Amino acid sequence: MSAISGNLLAGQAAIVTGAAQGIGLAIARALLDHGAHVVLGDIDLERTREAATGLNAPERTLAVACNVMRLEDHEAAVAACREWFGRIDVLVNNAGVTRDGYIAKMSEDDFDMVLGVSLKGAWLGTKAVSPIFREQQRGVIVNVSSLSGKQGNPGQTNYSAAKAGLIGLTKASAKELGPSGARVNAVMPGLIRSAMTSLHEARNLCRQGSRSANEARWRTF
Repeated sequence: MSAISGNLLAGQAAIVTGAAQGIGLAIARALLDHGAHVVLGDIDLERTREAATGLNAPERTLAVACNVMRLEDHEAAVAACREWFGRIDVLVNNAGVTRDGYIAKMSEDDFDMVLGVSLKGAWLGTKAVSPIFREQQRGVIVNVSSLSGKQGNPGQTNYSAAKAGLIGLTKASAKELGPSGARVNAVMPGLIRSAMTSLHEARNLCRQGSRSANEARWRTF
C-alpha cells in the first residue's frame, strides 16, 4: 500500500506505460490503492502480466503489450481500457529508456531510441487520448520527466533532451486541452532505485576507469 491510501480515484480507469517494473509499477500500485482500475502497458507482455498478477487485484488490472513508439499500440491500450473498464480517465506517460554515452561516442540510433521512447512515446499517448478527453470534457495526463531534463547530465544528452522536451510537451498540451476540461502535468523525479538505474550504475562502474567516482555520484535521472 502507498503511504496515503483511500478512494480518490474510485471507479476511474488509468493507463500506465512502462508499467512492468520500477516507477511505472509503483505508480500502478498507487493508483490501485486509491481505487482506480489500471491498464499496465509495456513492451514485454509476459513481464507485464507477471507485474499485474503481483498487484493482487485481478478484477481491477489488465496487462497489454505496448510499444510506445507505435500509435496503434497506444490506441489499442485505450480501446482495451474502455472495453474492460468502461472508461478512460488517466494516462501516465512513464515509459523511458537510457542509452548513455558522451556525444562523440553516442550513436544516432541510441539518441533516436531514447527520444523515441521518452518523448515521442508520450506525444503518441497524448495523441491517442486527447480526442476522448476533449469529448468527455475531463481527463488527466501525467508525464514522467526527470531532474536530468532540468539540470542536464554529462553522458546523457539524449536522455536529458528527451526529459526536457517532456516539459515543453506538457505545457503545450495543457494549453491545448485545458479549455476542454482536461489537465496535463509533469513530475520530475530525482534518482530512484530501479532496474534501469541499477543497470546504469553497473555500466558506470565498468566504464569509470580514470573518471573520478565523484563525477559518477552526482548524476541523476
